[in-house]
Amino acid sequence: MGTLLKPADLPTWVPGRILSASDGLGWKDASHRAYLYAGLDVQIPPMDHFLIVRYRTGDTPMDRCVEERWSRKQCAPGDFSLLSRSEYSHWHWTRHIEVSHTYLSEALLSRVATDITGRDVSEVHLHDVLQGQDPVVTGIADAIQQEAIDGASGGPLYVEALAIQLGVHLIRHYASVAFREDTVDSPLSRQQRRRIDEYLETHLHDTVTIEQLAQLVGLGVWTFTKHFRATTGCAPYEYVTTLRVERASRLLTTGNRAIKEIAAACGFSDQAHLTRVLRARLGTTPARLRQRR
Repeated sequence: MGTLLKPADLPTWVPGRILSASDGLGWKDASHRAYLYAGLDVQIPPMDHFLIVRYRTGDTPMDRCVEERWSRKQCAPGDFSLLSRSEYSHWHWTRHIEVSHTYLSEALLSRVATDITGRDVSEVHLHDVLQGQDPVVTGIADAIQQEAIDGASGGPLYVEALAIQLGVHLIRHYASVAFREDTVDSPLSRQQRRRIDEYLETHLHDTVTIEQLAQLVGLGVWTFTKHFRATTGCAPYEYVTTLRVERASRLLTTGNRAIKEIAAACGFSDQAHLTRVLRARLGTTPARLRQRR
């Protein structure tokens, strides 16, 4: 996997007006930003922090895809979303919203999980929560935002205490934890890899889920993901997206099919989706790529 996205670089992918931020306050293992967003359709590369989104004003239908699974909820003030570290995601909403982002580092959540369980933790993964309601989560997120706004003395120490409280709550209620002695990170066999590649070759135009791929090789989702990363160096979703980009590039440069037909043949939801992914991955558009023939 390539370099993970840092919270400060998120506006490159999700443009919005910054309302408050913890930049320059000396916080460790936790940070904050609040944004005012118009309706957007955005794909976010994997981030190097865990993300808690707290919805503050405005309500909107929210569609999100994580690991090839789309979900839809109505998000409103008081709700929150979770996004695990190192996860590709695709978000779509239509109305103006104000949100606060709380970012927690891998080091903090791993340390908290180790202290809670008394075991050596290899990985923490937050559950796929698009629209949750929990006064503990939103209350701590609000306290962290207020500290970023006030910038009072002792802020880093205060925020560290809040982040640990939030981390404990997330580990208890919204996370899966893998332990080093339980971790299986050996590669997939050659036969398993071939079976997956053959399946993707014939089903790339369809919705492909991690559950389908795991079932194909007789593994659970968690174990399959670790095997897959050990084999390819990337997450299943990233691998599937790469194959779709490669197929689309070939079709655009070797044939005369309409761009919207190529998008459908490669598993993209529409031509606009294909354009966004090509621009993000290759720095170009379908039309420009076609002109290179």
